[in-house]
Amino acid sequence: METIASYAKKTFRTFKDKPAVKYKGITYTYGELEERTYKLVSLLQNRGIKKGDRVAILMSNRSEHIELDLACAFGGFIKVPLNYRLHPEEHEYMLEQSGAVLLIGEQELLEAISSTIAKITVGDMYEGLVAEESVQFLEEAVSENDPFAIMYTSGTTGKPKGVTLSHRNIVAGALSLAMACEIGWDDVIGHVAPLTHGSNFLSHASWLFGLTQVIFEKFDPEESLDELYREKVSVIFLVPTIVNLLIQSPNFDASKLVHIKSINMAGSPIAAAKLQQALDLAGDKFVETYGQVEAPMAITIMPRGELGEHLESCGLSGPFVEVKLVDGKGGEVPQGEVGEVICKGSLVMQGYWNNPEATADTLRDGWLYTGDLGWMDERGFLHLVDRKKEVIISGGMNIYPREIEEVLNKHASVKETCVIGLPDEKWGEIVAAFIVIKEGRTASEEDMLELCKQHLGSYKKPKVIQFVESLPKSSYGKILKKEMKKLYGGVHQ
Repeated sequence: METIASYAKKTFRTFKDKPAVKYKGITYTYGELEERTYKLVSLLQNRGIKKGDRVAILMSNRSEHIELDLACAFGGFIKVPLNYRLHPEEHEYMLEQSGAVLLIGEQELLEAISSTIAKITVGDMYEGLVAEESVQFLEEAVSENDPFAIMYTSGTTGKPKGVTLSHRNIVAGALSLAMACEIGWDDVIGHVAPLTHGSNFLSHASWLFGLTQVIFEKFDPEESLDELYREKVSVIFLVPTIVNLLIQSPNFDASKLVHIKSINMAGSPIAAAKLQQALDLAGDKFVETYGQVEAPMAITIMPRGELGEHLESCGLSGPFVEVKLVDGKGGEVPQGEVGEVICKGSLVMQGYWNNPEATADTLRDGWLYTGDLGWMDERGFLHLVDRKKEVIISGGMNIYPREIEEVLNKHASVKETCVIGLPDEKWGEIVAAFIVIKEGRTASEEDMLELCKQHLGSYKKPKVIQFVESLPKSSYGKILKKEMKKLYGGVHQ
């Protein structure tokens, strides 16, 4: 399998005059992007950065993300993308843990970092340094097994872990997404979601086809629709939170999605009722993928044509991964029974950076233990039921929060839900449901209990129902159940 740089070389040669990157009125052709990439490699090498050194990137969505990706690929540097929405102390932990030797980013974000790490500010400083450089650089021998990136987990269960992804991992992910999203030579890739995470994996598919990438600074339910329409974006990555904001906007206009062919939806589960609403309003445009940073984007793929018939599934095994479900002893469970999702293949990470204990716990005999629980139907469609660590055990019975959330989300007034287990002296844990109601709508506790009565066994019904204004979320849009347990974790008698 080839590296990111080898794909980019072909693209530079074939599409020299084609627009490669568009951002805030600036357009770089592939020829111009090639020149900027080589100058960046030269700049970093002249600063003493060698193959295998870590280069951290801290900024919002900007065109520099694309060229820094390529510079790291050509120079053999390991990029460390930092989520700009995190706290500076979290950034400092990641910089120290990764051993990064250089930090490139926006001035306001860099000023908040107290670390003595060398810094380059994007804007005038960055552009001036690039302009002075030569396109000649020391071309390193980079193989598919060399690390390309250290990407940090969201840290929902402790300190973030640095996932080490090789060129092989990234190329396999790009090929998977190209197949899932039915990407072709004339597509235009749009980036609304952060380029430090999910959208970045879609970015790499551009090198396979020489596609134009359009970068948007931020997401706005109305403005983003207009921008996607104006730029004729045809493929985009969105997390379910953004999808919900988009379709629930009072001014949502499906005609603005006329150019969109595929919306790659991933990052966290979406309730079946909300997904059906999205299909009804936006049409047959959604491609659902399930993955983790440890196996980016496409452990499973739900094709567009199948999605409407399998709303509660996340799809079939992806092309570069083998998937099976196992019990607590590692034995494969029969079809239809719940087990932990494990996988192996070209997608699976090399391990956690400088964390052999976590690596040994998660990677066993080549298999990635995802921590997700699910079951497989007779056609091989995977149905996730919950995170292993979030299963509620009440009176000795296993209860899967996601099953209850799916039911609560059926109510027309419900915007989003979060179900957790709370400590209880009698039962060990009880089911607690926290519900956000749509603006201008109403619902009662009795409504929710009646809905649960219609669809769930009595032992699964929530003992606590509380309506809240909002739910705590990570910077990637995932509901933070750990934070909910901190807020509402009192013992109930």
